[in-house]
Amino acid sequence: MRHLLTDLDLSAADYSHLLAAAARLKAARKQGIPSTALAGKVVALVFEKPSLRTRVSFEAGVAQLGGRSLFLPGSEVGLGWRETHADFARTVCRMVDALVLRTMSQETIDKVAAAATVPVINALSDRWHPCQALADLLTVHEAFGTCEGKTVVFVGDGNNVAASLAVGCHRVGAKFVLACPKEYQFDARALKELAAAGVPAPVTVHDPRAAVATADVIYTDVWTSMGQEAERDERLRRFAAFQVNADLLAAAPAHAVVLHCLPAHRGEEITDEVLDGPRSRVFDQAENRLHVQKAVLGWLLISSH
Repeated sequence: MRHLLTDLDLSAADYSHLLAAAARLKAARKQGIPSTALAGKVVALVFEKPSLRTRVSFEAGVAQLGGRSLFLPGSEVGLGWRETHADFARTVCRMVDALVLRTMSQETIDKVAAAATVPVINALSDRWHPCQALADLLTVHEAFGTCEGKTVVFVGDGNNVAASLAVGCHRVGAKFVLACPKEYQFDARALKELAAAGVPAPVTVHDPRAAVATADVIYTDVWTSMGQEAERDERLRRFAAFQVNADLLAAAPAHAVVLHCLPAHRGEEITDEVLDGPRSRVFDQAENRLHVQKAVLGWLLISSH
């Protein structure tokens, strides 16, 4: 049984296949070409965390491929406390064709997948966000015609999005750079997981202007993620010099584009001037969640059979 639990599950060939498939699906959507690829399929979405883009893009994507989706709030499912992960998986897998999980913990996804008899897709955990990284790389490819040889500078902490992007960049031949305060680098666990997958230790720079000097892509994310609210004031202080604003863009090459996985805390990690400016590809990036997730669904539910 094939799953997408972390980016480490994807080879370079898998990234190439999924990005090409997503581009084809995006073109077909723009041309109004319908698809029945998931006709008769039911996809369950189990979300323990709030969502806009992830929920809408998965529900719309399943519908556009001719399937049906079921949204199951985590508070009602009660993974790990209302019933065991294995009991949930063994029950629901008899009724649906795929599970999409957005969870507080990567351990939850791993436990469900261990007992699942249908494909499981990670729609975000505390450690990884593989669907986001695929959308990011599709956006880079659209901006430059290729990802290979491009430099992606992530201005923020070594979080789940950064970890996924580090793997994705390595797989497609791009350079990944993390620009952050020293206290917010990748933790030892993340570095160990990256190394085990053959991903070199990411270049880490603590001067944001120096980091973006050769950037093709400047990427940022909120400084305080869900579950880190108690650290908010400290993080605002530590990251103050890392805001993606006009001054930081002036230190980058003129062709560099800006990405943000959203939602944005405007005026904190990024300014309105940049987010809404001509170098922003942020809303293309958000749309691309739809297309890459359709590609993932097809890869797991169709091409594996």
